[in-house]
Amino acid sequence: MSGRVVLAATPLGRPADASARLREALASAPVIAAEDTRRLRRLCADLGVSPSGRVVSFYDANETARIPALLEALHAGQDVLVVSDAGMPSVSDPGYRLVTEAVAAGIAVTALPGPSAVTTALAVSGLPVDRFCFEGFLPRKAGERRRRLAALVTEPRTLVFFEAPHRLEAALADLAEAFGPNRAGAVCRELTKTYEEIRRGTLGELHDWARGDEVRGEITLVVAGAAPTDAPAVDLAAAVAERERAGQPRKEAIAEVARVQGVPKRRVYDAVVTAKG
Repeated sequence: MSGRVVLAATPLGRPADASARLREALASAPVIAAEDTRRLRRLCADLGVSPSGRVVSFYDANETARIPALLEALHAGQDVLVVSDAGMPSVSDPGYRLVTEAVAAGIAVTALPGPSAVTTALAVSGLPVDRFCFEGFLPRKAGERRRRLAALVTEPRTLVFFEAPHRLEAALADLAEAFGPNRAGAVCRELTKTYEEIRRGTLGELHDWARGDEVRGEITLVVAGAAPTDAPAVDLAAAVAERERAGQPRKEAIAEVARVQGVPKRRVYDAVVTAKG
């Protein structure tokens, strides 16, 4: 019989959060595919566990190349334990490609549940948790990031993003520009670790904070979904036209109407274009 792919969630920061099942799996797995073998060995040392199986590196740059050998081990009846640096593998971490290949080959895939930065940040954010969507890392390039956000401005569900600390200020600036500075959000830094910090506020306030401080550590962003509005397009266009007659430039008028109505600027702009047409 074939072995199984076992996706194992690892602690976000504190080794004490590791489950008994994770300890057992680390000690007994025939093969461990680790995003960072040094961090894995440090975790094992903290847990007092000595892996008995073969440990191989398994990260973004070599994931595809590693898959054939891992499939060979699986076909030979060996379980492959997949662990990332923190949280659940395959969620913005290595593992997804192996899972798809294993499923296609009829190999069983299971998981050892545990910590997740996505659900942890969502739970402590103070924002609605009944419906949410995870967007992973935003694009690094400013233009691509803004286009991604423009497609999300009307999303009613709470949004969760990962972000690198050195890009946080730029990401919050683009979020405030796309969604409006009054949209609620939370910056969750170093979750479960010694220097855990949860910053809650509007996107404008969070951007001001990020601009003034040197932010470090692992970052998870949580942003409120778009609020429903009953204002029809014709009313939005009329409100812009009224401001233009008073001498306000159209771009400023669109931004002001969007802020007052609590809707994305793109929606107001589209209403103005439709009315002109």
